[in-house]
Amino acid sequence: MTDAWLYEVPTAGSKHLPPDGRYMEALANQGYGFETAIADLVDNSIDAGAKDVVIHFLRDGDQLLSLLVVDDGKGMGEEELDVAMTVGGRRGYDEHALGMFGTGLKSASLSHAASVTVVSKTRRTRAVGRRWVMERAVEGFQCDIVDPDYSQSLIDRYSGRPITWQGTVIRWDGVKNFPQYGGDRQTDRYLHQTINKLGLHLGLYLHRFLARDDFNITIAVEDVATRTEYMNFGVQPLDPFAYPTPGHPEYPLDFTAEVPNVGAVALRAHIWPPKSSLDEYKAVGPVMERQGFYFYRNDRLVQAGGWNGYRQPEQHLSLARVAVELPPAGGEVFRLTVKKQGVEAGPEFAAALLDGCVGGERAFGQYIEEAQGVYRDARKRAGATRKPVIGPGKGFDPAVREVIEDELPLIPGEEPIAIRWQALDDSLFFDIDREGRVIVLNRRFRDTILGGRRGGLNDAPLLKSLLYLLLHEVFEKEYIGSRQKDNLALWQSVMLAAAQSEVERAGGDLQSWRGVLKPAVSMESARVNGEAHA
Repeated sequence: MTDAWLYEVPTAGSKHLPPDGRYMEALANQGYGFETAIADLVDNSIDAGAKDVVIHFLRDGDQLLSLLVVDDGKGMGEEELDVAMTVGGRRGYDEHALGMFGTGLKSASLSHAASVTVVSKTRRTRAVGRRWVMERAVEGFQCDIVDPDYSQSLIDRYSGRPITWQGTVIRWDGVKNFPQYGGDRQTDRYLHQTINKLGLHLGLYLHRFLARDDFNITIAVEDVATRTEYMNFGVQPLDPFAYPTPGHPEYPLDFTAEVPNVGAVALRAHIWPPKSSLDEYKAVGPVMERQGFYFYRNDRLVQAGGWNGYRQPEQHLSLARVAVELPPAGGEVFRLTVKKQGVEAGPEFAAALLDGCVGGERAFGQYIEEAQGVYRDARKRAGATRKPVIGPGKGFDPAVREVIEDELPLIPGEEPIAIRWQALDDSLFFDIDREGRVIVLNRRFRDTILGGRRGGLNDAPLLKSLLYLLLHEVFEKEYIGSRQKDNLALWQSVMLAAAQSEVERAGGDLQSWRGVLKPAVSMESARVNGEAHA
């Protein structure tokens, strides 16, 4: 034995250790979000040269059956399809491809479906298909060969929409987050919410492709019993830099960072105009997450916001966004996550921004200062016309709190206003605890207002936001005058009647309310705690 450190570990041969069948299960549990998984499949369609991609939800009445992603790309023959369906199988990606790791199709699909079927056809080959069923995959990597006649019939089903001579169909069955029971319009609500989120996600991360004249993504819903397609719309690009005029006249500005072991990295720095209400600004995420770097790889957005170790996010940088074009050879400095939902940037990148990143005569640090300055100037102008308020606290959705704090100057050093549900007298829709700085909502109305949705600390954001706007001044004044008291009684009366109407429309029992339907007009019905009643 020696005490000298060995820089290489000595070995004594090797041993073949094939993966356990449960590797498939581990592959399918990588935490793919639904929208991220679909985007990964669309990436494959783009790599295959597709011009049209259809995302198709199939239902039978209220029951959702399957989800399909169909494209008119070049398709695959039998050998190529076998490679695509092999766990870890990788075709030869060129430097402009969106695919990288050879796991996206399998892991994205099996994260959300009990089985995935892929049927494909090229111009010169017949239709072929393969299917992974999760239950059998974990038993020994047994991949099904799809019946050739069915493979051709599935291709024919999408003839002309979008498949012409060639294309690929990916079919998910047993989709895990499909509603199990379609009654009470649950399926319609699910489709509306899911399709909206999916459209925004694809519109953002693939916005450069969708802005082209020769590429389209369509999301559609079809009832297989009637062959009726009652929802069909094209995904629109959501460009995170699509503002009408910049917030600073000298931006956008191009910078170049010389990153060791990578070379020149191109950055385009933007300053959004203050107080923007455009979806391109607000739909990206919360204020603290939408600022920072937007990394692109081969025109595909792979990270939307974040400073990657360069600095911490802050409110004053909410208008700052920087498009970064990743070089083909990022080496160990830029590492993409498997799901293409983020970039791990090495310290060399942050160091390059601090030391030598220049745009004309400006250093990158000057851009940061100018973005902060635009935000501060806008807040000063807003503060000159809007009265400071006590901000919202617990019980309000974080996104609502961020917008209120962004739009209104806050009174410094004041505890925020909380809002919560609890049992109240039947004659009240809301109550106010001025001393405890809490707005209380009558818990009896909660289920009706939520419409069957699951409740939580930050539920009913629209109702709570409106109440905040109505009531925040009650907490900011030392004394409540007769006019304010009359307003409170009015709001109490109207909102109580509206809540009772909601119960009635939902089919609830109003018998217990019959004695309290008369509008309350006195201060006792507003019950402002901590104040002497009028």
